[in-house]
Amino acid sequence: MAEVALPPLREVIARHGLSASKALGQNFLFDEQLLDRIAAIPGDLAGQQVLEVGPGPGGLTRALLRAGAQVTAIEMDRRCLPALAELGEAFPGKLRVIEGDAMKVDHGIEGPYHIVANLPYNVGTALFTGWLGGQAWPPQWQSLTLMFQLEVAQRIVAQPDSNAYGRLAVLAQWRSTAKLAMKVHRSAFTPPPKVMSAIVHVVPGTMPEGVSARMLERLTEAAFGQRRKMLRQSLKGVPGAVAALEVLGIDPQRRAETLAVSDFVDLARLLSN
Repeated sequence: MAEVALPPLREVIARHGLSASKALGQNFLFDEQLLDRIAAIPGDLAGQQVLEVGPGPGGLTRALLRAGAQVTAIEMDRRCLPALAELGEAFPGKLRVIEGDAMKVDHGIEGPYHIVANLPYNVGTALFTGWLGGQAWPPQWQSLTLMFQLEVAQRIVAQPDSNAYGRLAVLAQWRSTAKLAMKVHRSAFTPPPKVMSAIVHVVPGTMPEGVSARMLERLTEAAFGQRRKMLRQSLKGVPGAVAALEVLGIDPQRRAETLAVSDFVDLARLLSN
């Protein structure tokens, strides 16, 4: 496909009078080379379907379109819709924009797709845990390539016995592989956020047999909801959990962050049956 000549992002934003909305957790990325590198993380996207959440003025969107993807973008800030419409005209039939809240609207994508997004900070974690949840597995998405605050990204890829290890790590790792793909300096954004950012790449793996996803979610919620407490205390609210620790030979005086992901899976399996 011939290279589409697009005006610089700064020019698009100035022309449409756009500024990043603090209320919507927006920070715009202008560095086209960086955006192309992000779009390359999932692998070859030519002819692939991609869901993007919170495209804003379309910086990452144009990188995905340049990579040959068929993009469905969900945007709730209607100020950005004219800029996205222009992008749709530059790549005919390749971009579908849905106006609305990604937490509520249905993207309507049929078949497998990748999710690539510079997530709005205020809903990033909620969307992420939603995509990781549910009993149906493998999911329809083939990979997640998501921008988070660095601290959140580190929590997703954390290992046991570290301060960052918690519920997010277990949910991201029990049936998926999660890695930190790239750090992004705050100076890359307009306006620069107060913190560093990072891109996490998640690929679904095999789901352990005999485990209820809901049970695992309940366990991690209870165990890490009171992470300073011993398991015998924090898991009291989950019927049978303390007895299950004994069956598995896990010392109930341990704390949640000392348990491996596989320990939580074993616990959930025992309680699921």
